[in-house]
This record gives sequence, C-alpha cells and structure tokens, in this order.
Amino acid sequence: MLAAPFVLASRPGLAAVNAGSGWTRAAFQEAMAKSGRPVELSDAAFNAIQARRPAALRRIENYLKERLGSADPEVMRAFGEVPREYYHYQYDAKAPTPSNAYEAEPKPWGLGYGSALSDYLGQAYMTQVAQPKAGDVTLEIGTGSGYQSSILSRICSRAYSIEIIEPLGKAVGKIFAPLGYDNIASRVGDGYFGWPEVDGGFDIIIITCAAQYAPPELFKQLKPGGRALIPIGQPFKRGQFLYVYTKDEEGKIHSRKDVGVFFIPMTGTMMKTPAPKS
Repeated sequence: MLAAPFVLASRPGLAAVNAGSGWTRAAFQEAMAKSGRPVELSDAAFNAIQARRPAALRRIENYLKERLGSADPEVMRAFGEVPREYYHYQYDAKAPTPSNAYEAEPKPWGLGYGSALSDYLGQAYMTQVAQPKAGDVTLEIGTGSGYQSSILSRICSRAYSIEIIEPLGKAVGKIFAPLGYDNIASRVGDGYFGWPEVDGGFDIIIITCAAQYAPPELFKQLKPGGRALIPIGQPFKRGQFLYVYTKDEEGKIHSRKDVGVFFIPMTGTMMKTPAPKS
C-alpha cells in the first residue's frame, strides 16, 4: 500500500543543528540549499525572525501551563531547538517563507499541494499530550512540513513519518539531513496502513490530518502503554475533535475525547473505506 521507499535522514558524524547561537544566517541558507530549497535572506530579515523566537516560546509555555497545568521541560527544549523558519516553505511554488515564522497570532500556513503547517500552539499541545520520552519510537501520519516529527525526534529515539502527497513527501524527505536530524525516517504512502515493517511498533502515533474514524491498522502497531492522538471529524467541517487513545498491557484500547480541532482531511483509503463495525 506504499507508493515509494522511505527516505532515511542520516548523515553520520554531523551534529544536529539547534536554533541557538550556532544558527546563523549563513547556517540557515546552507541548510536550505542542501535541502533543495535555496533562499537568500538579508541579515536584517534573519535577525528579525530570530528576535520573534523568545516571545513565541513564551506563548507556548504559557499556553501549555494554561491548558495542561505545566509545560514539559523536554517539550519546551525541543521547540527551542528546532528552527521553525526552516519549515516555512511553499512547495508547489518553490517559495521559501521564513519570515512567517514565530507570528504573534499563531495560525496554520500553506505548504502547497493542499497541505499546511499547523500553528505552533496546537503542535505544542499535541506533543505534550502524547507524553514523548527518551527511548520512544514515534509515527506521524501526515508529514506535511516535517516540523512535528522534527520536534518529536529531539525527545525520542526514533521518528517515522508518512506523507500521502507524493511531491510534498519526496521534497520534505530531503530536509532532515541538512539539520543533522539523523533519527527521522520518512516515506510517501497511505498512512491508513501505518508502517508495519517497523519492528516492535510505536510508543506514539500522531495523525496530523482529520480522520473520519480511527484506522484499525494503527492500533495493531501501537505498543502496550502507547498513546495515539487522532483528530476525528468530517472533511472541511467544524466539529472535529482530538481523541487520545491508549493501549493497556492486555492490548485493550481506551479512548477519551479531548479538545476541538480543525485539520485538513486524511485522504487515500480513509476516504474510500467505511468505518469498521465494532
């Protein structure tokens, strides 16, 4: 059911890039060029982007404290390390949009091909609800910009991601290596079926598009004690909700309805196959 082999982001010996003192305009432009998305940015424009980062991180911290009672230090570290401006890109137009990063009023941004980069507050919320830990193996359905899996990769031992839109998935599969994020594997395919070849399954599964129901194949690949976050609702309609699923040690799935969300629809098999009868 998979349309193309996976792309493993791996450059042995290359230290991972963090959005800190070593993240300069030259480093940004070099990484963009190596990912096949060259950009020219002035010092003033790059510095303006960096100047907005601290306020965005404070928004994330305050949002997590308000919604979840606290901000997980590991989640905050990951969001502090991953340079969000690197993921702002219009793939169908081949146009970098880094100056949109760290906006004061977080919102989704178009990536082209009908896909979007989710707002950073929502991504932080889903990340913390997933309870990522060192040693976890994660699966994201709907690679999109690659930002969500990059965040998870800074906390967990291994991150896998599947994108159904072929030109987007192939292009985004090239962006991880220039940052030294060598524990991310991505491929083009139908996320409905998960990634069954991964031995042992996943501690965390995150769907970043709206499913009409929870794909049963994903629960088979969820480890005991694992967590799955799935937005469920009708395509392009309000009334979608995030559901959080857990698998107990006996293999039973438990669910709870969480916050209201609005995602682009999960396509492929999900749109063609009725929900299985319980």
